[in-house]
Amino acid sequence: MSKLCTLGEAVERHVVSGGSLCIAGFTHLIDFAAAHEIIRQRIEGLTLIRLTPDLVYDQMVAAGCAARLVFSYIGNPGVGPLHVVKRHIEQGRLSFSEYTHGSLIGALRAGASGAPFAAATAVSGTDLARHNPAYATVSDPFGGGQVTVVAPLRPDVAIVHVQRADRDGNAQVWGAAGEIAEAAFAARAVIVTAEEIVEEAVIRADPNRTLLPGWAVDAVVHSPWACHPSYAQGFYARDNTFYREWAAISRDERALAGYLDEWVYGVDSREQYVSRLGPRADALRRIGEAFSPPVNYGDNATIAAVQDSGAA
Repeated sequence: MSKLCTLGEAVERHVVSGGSLCIAGFTHLIDFAAAHEIIRQRIEGLTLIRLTPDLVYDQMVAAGCAARLVFSYIGNPGVGPLHVVKRHIEQGRLSFSEYTHGSLIGALRAGASGAPFAAATAVSGTDLARHNPAYATVSDPFGGGQVTVVAPLRPDVAIVHVQRADRDGNAQVWGAAGEIAEAAFAARAVIVTAEEIVEEAVIRADPNRTLLPGWAVDAVVHSPWACHPSYAQGFYARDNTFYREWAAISRDERALAGYLDEWVYGVDSREQYVSRLGPRADALRRIGEAFSPPVNYGDNATIAAVQDSGAA
């Protein structure tokens, strides 16, 4: 059965107030469209999990969606602080748990595999364990002494954006994959949004790009331009100008409210959002071409036999 639905339907079915949410994507494939839909649906009290909260969680915190932040780096990349998150933490309005990149990914992997913990040896040289109760030490059963470990993380929902997927949720990514797989396999429910929805044959023709299998996915959404102001490798560039502009917007409560009114509450679809970008979107589309060479997976008879066997 096709899992294809609208973004509004996917969020309404799977994201609930008080739950935990991981919007994945490292530098690119960050799903701002899903974040904006969550804001529009007035979902609150969320635990927001990401390696790098980025502007996407700064906006969600500004809109009142968050109760807690789980992260391993925090900032407006290349610009400075996340001013909304910073204010909320300083004012005691937002609790948080800090990890290292490696240990946060380890926590998600432990959640995905059902393990009781994951090794986090690098943390032993920091004071994070004194501030985050998700860390502990155990005895190495192989005689290596005490080992720092991290508890598993299992988000209620993971939202991942990919370049293409089919209607069953088989999803392909190229460029930096970040923590997409770890977040998806750890989560109890997975929403995949995609720049393109393609036929299953397209996915099968290039299986090595398939990061998520359909059985791990609960909902599929066709959502072009979901990542702006982030980017999607091969589709549009990062809007660096906006990242700089956000530094000023996020400092000023009136400007912040104006942004949310105009660009989140004031639009009812991603198409309308992109249309409102106008020439800015046109400039970001001009990314040039850098195709990877094709590969030979074998002759047609071999491919057909593999597909017929169900092993593809």
